[in-house]
Amino acid sequence: MTMSLADASRLRTLAPGLALAGAVAVAAVLAEPLMRLATGGRFVLPVMVIALIIGIALNGMAGGQRFEPGLTFSVKKLLRWAIGLLGLRIAFGDILGLGLGTLALVVGSMVATIAAGIWLARRLSVHDGYGALAGAATAVCGASATLATTTVLPNYPAKAADTAFTVVAANAVSTIVMLAYPPLALLLGFDATQTGIFLGATIHDMAQVVGAGYAVSEPVGNASVVVKLFRVFLLLPVVLAIGWWFTRQGAHAGEAKVPVPVFALVFLALVAVNSVLPAIPALAAPYALIKGWLVHLSNAGLLIAIAALGLGTSLTAILSIGWRHVAVFLGTTLVILAIVTAGLFII
Repeated sequence: MTMSLADASRLRTLAPGLALAGAVAVAAVLAEPLMRLATGGRFVLPVMVIALIIGIALNGMAGGQRFEPGLTFSVKKLLRWAIGLLGLRIAFGDILGLGLGTLALVVGSMVATIAAGIWLARRLSVHDGYGALAGAATAVCGASATLATTTVLPNYPAKAADTAFTVVAANAVSTIVMLAYPPLALLLGFDATQTGIFLGATIHDMAQVVGAGYAVSEPVGNASVVVKLFRVFLLLPVVLAIGWWFTRQGAHAGEAKVPVPVFALVFLALVAVNSVLPAIPALAAPYALIKGWLVHLSNAGLLIAIAALGLGTSLTAILSIGWRHVAVFLGTTLVILAIVTAGLFII
């Protein structure tokens, strides 16, 4: 199979930006353990946040036309492929095992949180797009949801800065609540199952859900991870719904378009595969090996995409973000906390 001249030309066009984003991703991977070692484990940033920060710091170098095609490809195309592969982390059986009451509570709290994000953004004179980013990051899965949501938002001047800020805010708030929510669950009198649901339904990022849940106990950790995976499972419907909502706004939505849902179909197909193949003894071992490689590819794709996002984001634009953005994000965090807490006293 030979590469056509057109394919070779496109690859040459994309290569500088892809190489730069890849180099930033590698630098972030190398920096994370060094930071952990230097601080004795007391201050650790996720690799995604490190990649974003390095990218923003190198924004001036990446501003030329030479890098733009590859960076755009990373943030749009590569990102969607990586999101599609997230389906390998989820199985239908784990989700159905949560029960209808829990599923309804999680879905209801997510819808209310996204709606609250857009409502708060309007009340505080912030662009609706940022409200959607803050709502999706809080409701679904932090950085991954932020990156997925930005693909269906209309283009507006502060879009890149808003996206970068949301990724940082999601990580910062997730780290704080990872420490605060387990004692709060104890204070509220929740049992192990309720605590797991509480942590899995309210903390933004997966890493912090794992940290908070298993710090309490293994049963709490297991329950919190399954609830969190259900939120991740809803990533694609949420993103497509947000894109549809913006296109319904007409001129206000500008150029927003819901992407052709090929990556959504891949996501769902891989959830089905992950629900069936592990149960077949002859296929379980080879599937686990292949799944491991594909999960690594998904992680790498997300990391390169966020590095490209940072490279395309001006530090000046980030520093110009004011208290209104912080208020919107904290508002969405409080909304999902209040609804999940109230719901656990009812179901």
